[in-house]
Amino acid sequence: MNEDVASPGWFADVDHTDAEAAATRIRTGEAETPEAWPAIAVETGTVSDEQAYYDALRAATLRAARDAVTERERADDRQLIHAVRSMDDCDRVANELAERLTEWAGSLDDEAGAGVEYARQIAGADDHEPQLVSLAERIVDLAEEAEELRTFIERRAPDVAPNLAALAGPVLAARLISLAGDLESLAKKPSGTVQVLGAEDALFAHLRGHGTSPKHGVIFTHEYVRGTDPDERGSAARALAGKLSIAARIDYYSGEYNAELEAELDRRIERIRTRGDAE
Repeated sequence: MNEDVASPGWFADVDHTDAEAAATRIRTGEAETPEAWPAIAVETGTVSDEQAYYDALRAATLRAARDAVTERERADDRQLIHAVRSMDDCDRVANELAERLTEWAGSLDDEAGAGVEYARQIAGADDHEPQLVSLAERIVDLAEEAEELRTFIERRAPDVAPNLAALAGPVLAARLISLAGDLESLAKKPSGTVQVLGAEDALFAHLRGHGTSPKHGVIFTHEYVRGTDPDERGSAARALAGKLSIAARIDYYSGEYNAELEAELDRRIERIRTRGDAE
């Protein structure tokens, strides 16, 4: 709280019965030095006694915490996290049910197909068991929902993290943010950690002495890693993770797009691939 309003306590100039105003003071107020706030509040007539002060303080603190959580959950990077996790859930459940559909259909027809595409073939058909057709329709619904969520991510990610989306692609960018917890957390992680995000199980197994150190995590899905010669994949993963770390920091702290970052990554990967071809 500012020094010029410190004497009456942290409720100075605020109606402590106004939940929103009191919560705002809790979140934004500050003081140069500690004071006997309960006694001051009583002396100035702000509250009737110290218990009333603590009751008001508790109510304001709870409201401030709820407001902060609500604000954070509505942030753009949180919306990306919810979207990519929902998309992955839809994909996973659709594929699991498609396997069940394949088993069921196979028990009735030796020439039954497989996967989500097979579900599309029999959805709405009138020459299969009604419950089989119904299951296929649910699978198709989930698959289509996953595609709509992917479209949402592809549209939103460049606004939330323009540099990360440009380097990683919108979906991988959203997945990295999700794995880190939020954009702020991703921006604060070293590139070595970004490199193995999504490979935590393999990393912990390595730390326990039960496996080799993973060279990459979810960034393996990026063409610059997946499409590089296996002998050079570790170098490609390090180069990509390094630029992704920088991109996340720029996105979090300034949000301005830097085209040179993408060009630098392209040149670095080209040198790595050329080195591999030469050998």
